[in-house]
Order: sequence, then C-alpha cells, then structure tokens
Amino acid sequence: MKVLIATDKPFAKIAVDGIRQEIEAAGFELVLLEKYTEKQQLLDAVVDANAIIIRSDIIDAEVIAAAKQLKIVVRAGAGYDNVDLVAATNAGVTVMNTPGQNANAVAELVFGLLVYAVRNFYNGTSGTELLGKKLGIHAYGNVGRNVARIAKGFGMKIYAFDAFCHVDIIKNDGVEPLFNVHKLYETCDIVSVHIPATPSTKKSINAALLELVPKGAILVNTARKEVVDEVELVQFMESHPDFKYVSDVMPDNHEEMVAKFPNRYFSTPKKMGAQTSEANINAGLAAAKQIVDFFKNGNQQFKVN
Repeated sequence: MKVLIATDKPFAKIAVDGIRQEIEAAGFELVLLEKYTEKQQLLDAVVDANAIIIRSDIIDAEVIAAAKQLKIVVRAGAGYDNVDLVAATNAGVTVMNTPGQNANAVAELVFGLLVYAVRNFYNGTSGTELLGKKLGIHAYGNVGRNVARIAKGFGMKIYAFDAFCHVDIIKNDGVEPLFNVHKLYETCDIVSVHIPATPSTKKSINAALLELVPKGAILVNTARKEVVDEVELVQFMESHPDFKYVSDVMPDNHEEMVAKFPNRYFSTPKKMGAQTSEANINAGLAAAKQIVDFFKNGNQQFKVN
C-alpha cells in the first residue's frame, strides 16, 4: 500500500517523522512530494498512490483521474473545498478531513487579530477592550467552541448561531444560542466567522447582513474568503467608517482594501490559522492514523463525500 504526502507547503519534519512511523508500522510505504512547483509533478506522483495526505493542495478531477489506484484522500485540516468531491465520489475515492486538530490554533489567532483590531492596529491611538463586548460566533463547530472557551477568559458576552448544532450543546458551554444569523449580526459587537465555503454560504456575508451590525462592529474571518461578498464589503466599509474587518484569508481585492481602509482592515499575507507546530503535527498524525484505520478496519468516520 503506497501513501503519498503531497504538500507544496510541507509539514514540519517532526510531523513527517510521526506520519512515517504510523504508516510504516502498518506495513505501508510512504512517499513524499514536497514544495512542488508544477501540477505535472503532482500528476506524476499520484499515478500509483493508494492514499494521499494533503494540506491546501488542489485535488481536482484531473488529479483523481490520474490516480488509478487511489482509494482515499485525507485533508490534514478541517476545510476540504480544495478537493473535488464529485469527481472523488464518481471514482470511488473516499475523502476525509481531520476535524478539530487545528481548532485551538485557529481560535487563538482569532484573538490575536481581535486585540490588534481593537487597539487600532497599534497605531498609537486610544483603542478599546474586549471585556464586556458581545462576541458572536458564526458556526459553532470545533473552532467556534475553542473561540468561546478563550472568550470567557477575556470576560466577553458570548453568543452563537449554528443551524446544525443542537442548542443544548451551545447552552452547556455557557454560550447563548441565537436562532438565526440576522439576530447574531444585529446583537454582537464582534462576529467571528467559522462557516465552510459551500454553494449556500459563498458570498452570504453581504451588505444586507452587515447592515445589521452595531456601530463600531468588527468582523473576523478565519474561515474562507469566498463566504464574504468582497465587492459589497468594500461598499459597506465606505459608508460605515466605524467598521473593521480582519482576516487570515486575504481577499482578492486586498490592495484596494489596504488603500481605502488603512486603519480598519488587516489580512495576513497567507492563510495561517493552522500554522502552528502543534496543529501541523496533530493534523498530520491524525491523517496518517485515519488512513491506517481505513485500510485495516474499514473505518470511514470522517468521510466527507
């Protein structure tokens, strides 16, 4: 059984070593494709792979068609919109993610961005504090729950909306559930976005939704750039000079945002929510264990297609 790690942004060495130990202990072969620069290198590498571990790498229909022996793709992380699920399903390939492995890393970054924003990007002017502010968590999955945990330490009032999470789970965490997204945005001083990019969520954070937020609101996006309507975001920020937007997913109109809103907008150069040593190791090891469990025991617990 051949397992390919295909990562243009490689795992840390300690993570690769741990993955190798898991894979080889199961009697499988591990092959590395790191820092590749052309798609053809990926197409060549997948030809005889039975399993693939990826990070943000694109596994599209062409890659799946080239991988004649492929049985499983595991995305080391939560989001999996970089994998063509339809093509994988049609080819009989199981796709999994590793939910929760980078949740704390993303949640901590939320508050790094937030403190930066409320202190006016450290420009020397008087900012505000998080204590007592109303925080809305848009989607209460693994990351959202870690955000709630950390927010308690800041003394924030915490609300959450998630159409797919039972309200008792939210209540048991000491968080107040809200029953529609509009109520979340109109109630909270700060909204932290954790929804996936799906046909129903893309561009769902638009001017109509943002018009509901209180004066001086902040939107934090550590999810996907596609969930925000970037054109309408710019229009909204032009007419609401008190609103701030911070993100670790750089929008396509980044240069325009920087030019127009130098004291109200910030994005990291690349997506870095999961860019910690701990998350890197945890997600990689989880991916390896899921592959072994899949082939040895038929476990498909984290299947997403």
